[in-house]
Amino acid sequence: MRTAKIERNTKETQIILELNLDGSGCADISTGVGFFDHALTLLTAHSLIDLTVKATGDLYIDAHHTVEDVGISLGEAFFRALGDKSGIRRYGHFTLPMDETLIASAVDFSGRPFLVYHVLFKTPALGNFDLELVREFWQGFANTSRCNLHIVSHYGENGHHLAEAVFKATARAIRMAIELDPRQTSVPSTKGTL
Repeated sequence: MRTAKIERNTKETQIILELNLDGSGCADISTGVGFFDHALTLLTAHSLIDLTVKATGDLYIDAHHTVEDVGISLGEAFFRALGDKSGIRRYGHFTLPMDETLIASAVDFSGRPFLVYHVLFKTPALGNFDLELVREFWQGFANTSRCNLHIVSHYGENGHHLAEAVFKATARAIRMAIELDPRQTSVPSTKGTL
């Protein structure tokens, strides 16, 4: 079973996260941040993972710590659930249209964390959700999952469309990368390890 459970407790957040990489897209998300719950539900549905997130944080300050720490926790869960990565495709990519927006995402579960993020929002927030936090989430995820992640906006105007497309495109790229390849029986690297 490619599953993991993470419990992260700091002075800023308390998080319980459960992940099943071989799920069917079931989400049970509660972070106290409305748009973020929606984004994580999109991530779950489009990657076909099963994900439970119960998070409380210092939202009286803002949502930064909650969003970042959920990204860190999710990345750590992926790292644990993937194990030695035997049999996975390793690489995934997806270009996703959403109305006037086009987002491309590419991922490599290489063991080498790196984020390239080229998405510019024309407005700073969606309601009370700071759109800078989209990058912070994916930075935390890339760091702890030890993946190389590139997210690029080709174009787009509407902030909601851009943010949703980032989560959907990256979910689809992740889905491709973590899929088991029947022809790949070992670790997908000439080094023999990732």
